[in-house]
Amino acid sequence: MLNSANDQPTLISLEDVQKWYGAFHALKSISLSVRKGEKIVLCGPSGSGKSTLIRCINALETIEEGKILVEGQVLDGSTKSIDAIRREVGMVFQSFNLFPHMTVLQNCTLAPMRVRGASHADAERLARKYLERVRILDQAEKYPAQLSGGQQQRVAIARALCMEPKVMLFDEPTSALDPEMVKEVLDTMISLARDGMTMICVTHEMGFARQVADRVIFMASGEIVEEAEPEIFFKSPKHQRTKTFLGEILAHH
Repeated sequence: MLNSANDQPTLISLEDVQKWYGAFHALKSISLSVRKGEKIVLCGPSGSGKSTLIRCINALETIEEGKILVEGQVLDGSTKSIDAIRREVGMVFQSFNLFPHMTVLQNCTLAPMRVRGASHADAERLARKYLERVRILDQAEKYPAQLSGGQQQRVAIARALCMEPKVMLFDEPTSALDPEMVKEVLDTMISLARDGMTMICVTHEMGFARQVADRVIFMASGEIVEEAEPEIFFKSPKHQRTKTFLGEILAHH
């Protein structure tokens, strides 16, 4: 554990959240609170609700029941609440979602100018700062197609950081990458964690979870089955489903 977040205020709170897709119950009574500076790793089998959960926090998905608060702001589906929350919550996806017709620098300056009303000069200064932060400033004038997958994902992280969010959500950020590129992205995330960024990461990278997480949360069938500090989670999981999942994951690595 990198730091104790126990004495920090709650940044994100989910209370009895329910989500359906038609008849499919994707999230079942999820309650979770995340303190400032905390690093949470969400893991679990495919279709367990992990990605749906973090997409609900960023209002990319709506919930049917329950309550989500980010910094005390209730996510009520109104444009005002969605805009307020997206200004505070950065998101990095599996696919990099960069604009192909814009340079790396332009990809990073767009949101601060459009959403925060930053001047071009301020947005560019911010973009250069965060591109340097993820060690890719030398590629600023290139287009996404000229970069490797790992480089594109680091640009996507820099782009999210340019909004100076209070929390970063990562949705399997390394799963679309070739194995040799995974480390450069994980190293960037580890360095952000060390700087105290509040993070919720959906990932199968258990080494990353051991190194960075304050808590590991295991989900299955839309429910939180188990949550614990990494030390306890990996050494003595309580539930059979967690044990089976860890056995399968560790067998693959």
